[in-house]
Amino acid sequence: MYTSAKPYFYGTGRRKSSIARVRLYPGSGAITVNGRDVDDYFGLETLKLIINQPFGVTGSEGKFDVVVNVRGGGISGQAGAIRHGISRALLLADEENRAALKKAGFLTRDPRMKERKKYGLKAARRASQFSKR
Repeated sequence: MYTSAKPYFYGTGRRKSSIARVRLYPGSGAITVNGRDVDDYFGLETLKLIINQPFGVTGSEGKFDVVVNVRGGGISGQAGAIRHGISRALLLADEENRAALKKAGFLTRDPRMKERKKYGLKAARRASQFSKR
């Protein structure tokens, strides 16, 4: 669909264990995730809203075609990673977007991750039930 000869803006987004590689091409606003349309990939409307938030904040709806490769995690984490990647790419497209994106908190990587399982426990903090007798 897109070749590397076309100029684009690139951004890497991360959230939980998801990593999204985002490319913004000048275009009409089509979003492709892992070779599929965004409506096909994300079933929930809230996830599509999350992805489109950076465009709304910067006032650039319909100006860029978005091509995303995303790996790891679930669909919610992937949507957050895509939002982070789009925000970083919009920053390269126009440095004046920084104030709006930073105020909305889209340039900060969300550090919340799943806590690791500890030895002797059933989960990260879940111990086996205490028995008095």
